[in-house]
Amino acid sequence: MEVEIAPREQKSEGTLPAKPKFEPLKAHEMSDGRVQFRKVSVPSHRYSPLKKAWMEIYTPVYEQMKIDIRMNLKARKVELKTRSDTPDVSNLQKCADFVHAFMLGFDVIDAIALLRLDELYVESFEIKDVKTLRGEHLSRAIGRLSGKGGKTKFAIENATKTRIVIADTKIHILGSFQNIKVARDSLCSLILGSPAGKVYSKLRQVTARLAERF
Repeated sequence: MEVEIAPREQKSEGTLPAKPKFEPLKAHEMSDGRVQFRKVSVPSHRYSPLKKAWMEIYTPVYEQMKIDIRMNLKARKVELKTRSDTPDVSNLQKCADFVHAFMLGFDVIDAIALLRLDELYVESFEIKDVKTLRGEHLSRAIGRLSGKGGKTKFAIENATKTRIVIADTKIHILGSFQNIKVARDSLCSLILGSPAGKVYSKLRQVTARLAERF
């Protein structure tokens, strides 16, 4: 039995159309033109600092991130929404995190890093999450965390490249994932009763190890 093989048709060169080039979608186009909102509550004790630092918060959010921002006095919330010229849909969440960090007690200079760097975030925990303390024991634990004139807190911040806010029994840490872990371990040791000197020496060992790794 004879089998005939049909010759393959040669594709003519240059018949394929050129690759289309699409402009990246804008924030309002990704959501079918719908405006996206975020609202951040303002605690009563942060009203005065917010009023003083309003232009420092407003300028980078409105001009650089292209997000509309206003203070709703009736609802006691800072409201943010996307605009037609917002370049990236993630800008809205970054701005909300920035404003929230300020409400937790961070300085504008520190919190603004959340707008510029993607790997930063804020972690919060309470002293009772580590150990249940009451009365004078709780007061002494808070004193150990801060140190004389804030010496201990500043030492942990400088060694771990983080920023720490101690608000009564709540602790907020701003930094990268790895640095937050190191700072949190040091703060937990102080809460559990370790002397500052021992925490310092352990902190030096950990930061030296991290410096070698990176």
